[in-house]
Amino acid sequence: MPIFKVAIAGFGGVGRATADLLLARRNRYLQVYGADVRLVAVCGSRAGLTDPTGLEPQGLNRLEPGLSGPDFIEASGADILIEAGPSDFRTGGPGLAYIRSSLLAGRHAIVISKGALVHSGPELRALATASGAMLKLSGAAAAALPTIDLIEQSLKGCEVLQIEGILNATTNFLLDAMMNQGLGFDEALGRAQASGFAEADPRNDTEGWDTASKLLILANFGLDEELTMDDLVVEGIQSVGAGRIDAWRAQGLVPKLVGSLSRMNGKTSAKVGVRTYPLTDPLAHVSGKNKAIRITTDAMGETIAIGSGTEPLATAAAALKDLEHILTSTVARAGTRPEVSR
Repeated sequence: MPIFKVAIAGFGGVGRATADLLLARRNRYLQVYGADVRLVAVCGSRAGLTDPTGLEPQGLNRLEPGLSGPDFIEASGADILIEAGPSDFRTGGPGLAYIRSSLLAGRHAIVISKGALVHSGPELRALATASGAMLKLSGAAAAALPTIDLIEQSLKGCEVLQIEGILNATTNFLLDAMMNQGLGFDEALGRAQASGFAEADPRNDTEGWDTASKLLILANFGLDEELTMDDLVVEGIQSVGAGRIDAWRAQGLVPKLVGSLSRMNGKTSAKVGVRTYPLTDPLAHVSGKNKAIRITTDAMGETIAIGSGTEPLATAAAALKDLEHILTSTVARAGTRPEVSR
């Protein structure tokens, strides 16, 4: 029976949810893939825990100081890294060091935070290709909403002509509240922060940087582009006032913060900003915390996906979907997949 050893770097809410869900699914991995999946290490920025025989749920609250960093992950003997730390697209850290180290060692990497993918995407892609390690990133590309999967699998063989994505739940929630509850931006944001939905510092969301990061990941990893943040025009929703809201309402239009990408005549352009949709457009009905993507291709026309999930469970599930892709590929190559009903 093949053994797969998993390490999680970044042990905040998403990292812990990923650990809990992984441990709860061990029997599934055994039945479906004939694989013994073990969580052998977890770490935050200053503390961690490791056990080569596999950690158990009841022990995850007893992290030991000093057990952290890429060398700690290396020493754990993990075959697969799940990187779930804080995201900083301006520096790539802290996840970049973990991902780079893992790919150099031939360790598969499942990436949840966006920063390293935006900051050093071409380098990480090259490292994965050179080492033969798989680099998976569903959790970083809108998590529960299928985006990169649509491009890489469902629309395989087609030429993507255009992408429109409502990729940030916070801004969609705020615009929805402003349109339908008559709230101003500051009041809507205050309510979202009070409920724990919006960050204390919401600027990455409200100024459009989170949407821009996800759009870049889709472009560079899904479409083999080489765009940087400097190639995008990025505008957020912080300047949307009552006058614009009233005008849109009177015209029967619905505003959304959208990441848009267009490929025409060999040229690719991308931007983030507020777009308005008539009520006849499905994207006008993506409400509250939901997200959506519309992909237009040459042969399959328009494909639209709309969805949401309870966080952090939804993001954890997206990362573990990537884990199952790795198990499928690895077990299939080894020829050990069991004939067991799912």
